[in-house]
Amino acid sequence: MRTMILAAGRGERMRPLSDGTPKPLLPAGGKPLIVWHLERLSAAGFRHVVINVSHLGDQIQSALGNGDAWNLKIVYSPEPPGALETAGGIARVLPLLGERPFLVINGDVFCDWDPAQAATLSLQDNLAHLLLVDNPAHHPQGDFSLDKNGKVGNAASDRLTFAGIGLYAPQLFEHQEPNRPAKLAPLLRQAAASGHVSGERYGGQWLDVGTPERLYALDRRLTETNGGARSENPDRNPIQ
Repeated sequence: MRTMILAAGRGERMRPLSDGTPKPLLPAGGKPLIVWHLERLSAAGFRHVVINVSHLGDQIQSALGNGDAWNLKIVYSPEPPGALETAGGIARVLPLLGERPFLVINGDVFCDWDPAQAATLSLQDNLAHLLLVDNPAHHPQGDFSLDKNGKVGNAASDRLTFAGIGLYAPQLFEHQEPNRPAKLAPLLRQAAASGHVSGERYGGQWLDVGTPERLYALDRRLTETNGGARSENPDRNPIQ
């Protein structure tokens, strides 16, 4: 299974920290935010990762290189100033992600969900499978509803928050122009309205690291727990 980390955003809410350092490289618990993702992906057996970059993207490429440090093969997708938003960035690299469902992770979230779980999921007739979490204080209205059968919908009540982690079928983006900025949420809402999105509620650690205050809070938490997540099982069979 291929995966993509979205790392091209400007990080306006993270300013001034993101003025000189791209948000994915800001440290928490002694390592850059994006490295937590890379370690978990590698431990879960992933080997192919696409990362889109824009704002200070050269710093990301210089820091991560080709992924050898994590037994990964990283390919970068440079985007123009202002970037292509989430759906636009994914559509741009569809040829690199293959014809099977692929995993996409927002580079500015922290989550201890095990990416190996993605290999156990089957989209069947769905176009996406979303990881949903309880609504944080800064996003009390949530994003999507989730029924008892695991179907994601657009109901106005009892919503959960999209964690920024999802498994997507390439067909979700088949009408998206690859070099035109576009957000992911409208595509997901359209697919959900037609009954083609599944999901699950995750109760583990998750944080949208969108502001300096949240970054500092995460750093304190991870430092207190001696680093939290670990890179384990480097010899696990790769997820092709």
